[in-house]
Amino acid sequence: MLFNSYAFLFLFLPVTFFGFFQIGRYSRPLAALWLFASSIFFYGWWSPAYVGLLLTSIFFNYAIGTAISRELSRGHVRRKKWILSLGITANLSLLGYYKYANFFVENANTALNLGWQIEPIILPLGISFFTFTQIAFLVDAYRGEVKEANFIHYGLFVTYFPHLIAGPVLHHKEMMPQFALPTTYRIHWENLSVGLTIFSIGLFKKVVLADGIAPFANPIFTIATNGGTLTFLEAWSGALAYTFQLYFDFSGYSDMAIGISRLFGVKLPLNFNSPYKAVNIIEFWRRWHITLSRFLRDYLYFPLGGNRKGPIRRYHNLLATMLLGGLWHGAGWTFVIWGALHGIYLVITHAWHQLRKALGQDLKRSTKFGKFVGMSLTFLAIVVGWVFFRATSFNVALSVLSGMLGLNGVTLPGGISSLFHWRIVQLMTNIGVGFGSLPAINEGQGSGVTMGWIAVCWAIAWFAPNTQQIMATFKPTLEEIAPGRWLHWQPNTLWLGTTIFCIFYALIEMGKVSEFLYFQF
Repeated sequence: MLFNSYAFLFLFLPVTFFGFFQIGRYSRPLAALWLFASSIFFYGWWSPAYVGLLLTSIFFNYAIGTAISRELSRGHVRRKKWILSLGITANLSLLGYYKYANFFVENANTALNLGWQIEPIILPLGISFFTFTQIAFLVDAYRGEVKEANFIHYGLFVTYFPHLIAGPVLHHKEMMPQFALPTTYRIHWENLSVGLTIFSIGLFKKVVLADGIAPFANPIFTIATNGGTLTFLEAWSGALAYTFQLYFDFSGYSDMAIGISRLFGVKLPLNFNSPYKAVNIIEFWRRWHITLSRFLRDYLYFPLGGNRKGPIRRYHNLLATMLLGGLWHGAGWTFVIWGALHGIYLVITHAWHQLRKALGQDLKRSTKFGKFVGMSLTFLAIVVGWVFFRATSFNVALSVLSGMLGLNGVTLPGGISSLFHWRIVQLMTNIGVGFGSLPAINEGQGSGVTMGWIAVCWAIAWFAPNTQQIMATFKPTLEEIAPGRWLHWQPNTLWLGTTIFCIFYALIEMGKVSEFLYFQF
């Protein structure tokens, strides 16, 4: 079930909401069980066949976590380590089978000509997220950080529908105390107004902005996939359109998840914080998919040694972490390359910072021009990475990048040639810049509309405050975030009208329901 579907908005959400608080008036355990069961139904709406897999995973990990906590209380260090190893191995084996078996067999057959046969395996929705969430739970249990063993709360922690399909990746210690609070089971008008506002902004981002710019990205990559040639402007329009499609798609989902959860009186961790405003790639990963970055840092980068064993080992750990992070996003070499690119970006950035420190420079001080240059270079590196992320193969990515480098020529829309003096036109022609049709850029609406969409999305991503900054006064997430310089939400008539406008405009545009891009991961 999708957040941006009529079934969710007008059936599932109202029934779940009113049922939860009505039951909560008489029994908090039954209300939690209701929300747990509703979340299972939410998951089963996509594929009832995989509900059993999800429940099996929950029972198994709860049993493993309980066993670890029991051995911890008895002081049996070796036993709890073996149990933890069993749990992590089982989780990764499950994830590996469903997500990477086809990829492994395909590459083994290509490399070794083995001729292995395997039926196509359908990837269960959200398996990466509920697997990582439970691995984090097992590690927390091993560290003695699990303080509650209520099975209903644990099941709700794993399946809680606002985060189940595409994150954020949750920690047990963040959620369980909230499910135990009596106030969670009572309606609060502030939660309703804050939650609905955040949800409406997220819905607008997804349905209007992300889905609105998608038609300018998809045809470009389709042409490259089919072996077509892209000129400079065509390639850049496709790459930038996808860059903002993914941005507003994921930002919209994150907002909707936070907003829905706030309706139930539960705060989620911040997962998206204006990543395209980052002045370097380190900051980008502190702003993009924050909970995944946290998971990779705490459960992979630090166990590998982090930065404690010298710069060379640190760079090795960064590369290894990002390679696995890329592979987590998808079973394909383009995702591996994308992860490797970001690993290289991080190594270069850390090395540059070390050099600046050695020269006595203060990394915390920067001019406005320096920040602009940093944002621009970081954004350029990110766009190049997204080309591999979106492309269906390495050759398709190279085709798009070749166009972006101008290797297939530079063609500007024929209609603008009259804006230039004939001598300038002649000079541009002499250096290889021509005027003519751009068939790869949405022919129905023209290049002007494409560039307009890109410009608007770019301006919002770079200059507008994000949803959490707008709502900062009312603490929408577990983390506190400083408010932006302008556009602060207040429970008044103006913001009520804005919320209603966002919802109704999005409802009008929801005729063609589209999945969130992160559902495939």
